[in-house]
Amino acid sequence: MPRKAPTLAGFVVLGLFWGAWAAVLPSVQEATGTSKGALGVAMLFVSLGSIPGMFLVAGRAVHRFGTRAVAVACALFAAATTLPGLASSFPALVAALAATGVASGLLDVGINASAGRIESGTGRRLMPLAHGLYSVGLLVGAVGAGLARSAGAGREPILLAVSACVAVAAVAFATDDAPVPGGAPAGIRLERALLVVGVVGAAAFVVEGGIEGWSALFLERQLDAQPAVSGLGPGVFGASMAAGRFFGQAAHRMSDRVLLGGGAAVAAAGCALAAAAPNAPLGLVGFAIGGAGVSVNAPIVFGLAGRRPNSATAVATVTAIGYLGLLVGPPLVGLVAQASSLRVSFAVLACIAAVVAAAASRLRLD
Repeated sequence: MPRKAPTLAGFVVLGLFWGAWAAVLPSVQEATGTSKGALGVAMLFVSLGSIPGMFLVAGRAVHRFGTRAVAVACALFAAATTLPGLASSFPALVAALAATGVASGLLDVGINASAGRIESGTGRRLMPLAHGLYSVGLLVGAVGAGLARSAGAGREPILLAVSACVAVAAVAFATDDAPVPGGAPAGIRLERALLVVGVVGAAAFVVEGGIEGWSALFLERQLDAQPAVSGLGPGVFGASMAAGRFFGQAAHRMSDRVLLGGGAAVAAAGCALAAAAPNAPLGLVGFAIGGAGVSVNAPIVFGLAGRRPNSATAVATVTAIGYLGLLVGPPLVGLVAQASSLRVSFAVLACIAAVVAAAASRLRLD
């Protein structure tokens, strides 16, 4: 069974990068000279890089090599996180984000599979805590990067500092000598129940990815916030995500259906408030409400997969399908914003969250 500390550290550093990335996004846009639409297209390459890695490589690698594969994925992610900060043109940004996507996808499946194995081995829930710590990493990364930008730091040293933290986590994984999982070779299982759970999770992840990736830019470009304030967008979102997930860990009496459907309805209200916000404080409140609402999605859908037979493979399948939404969210927001405005983009996210709330009430979760 994998050690708990390296697994939880993996969630923290993954969130650390994506929080910092959201906060430095305005600097990246300026350095590369891209429009909102072009930036959205570039961010789509995170998806194009990560999804094949999730579907074709990650599950099999973790099954065959165990935590050694997770250590390699974490080391690759440490190297890849330096690349977006070095990009000075649209093609370079596309290449950097594609490489980051590959490494992020490998690490993502690896740490979720490790958390699933720990849950199976101990009989205790770990997913809400693990994903709550991802949100803590998101908060620290976003606020820290925002303050660093406000103090005059460029995107390159900020992402280099994040890379160093990821490298420390890779070393922790490398020292974990947990036995390699046994049984039949792992692979993607496209059975109907997993597809339904994965698709509902993916829709909620569109909302999560959209707020996480564009909240700082929305505050800075749409509401004229300063960098120290705009960095609070993904930071407040991450804090409310963490609080919501820790609440989900403690809310034993509430059913998965109530948590998923009610959370999605709250997220819809938060996105609608952000879309209509006349100033940065109200925008931040909207992001906080949206984060609290969407926070329980990942622990619920991954927990559902983890309770099925051959749970490691089921978790890998739902992760790959669900995270399509997380990775599609940012480019979707950018493309809608290019065609209309960022306010319309967040209104679209509110509609998607409302659809998830309606679907959750009819979803068979047991």
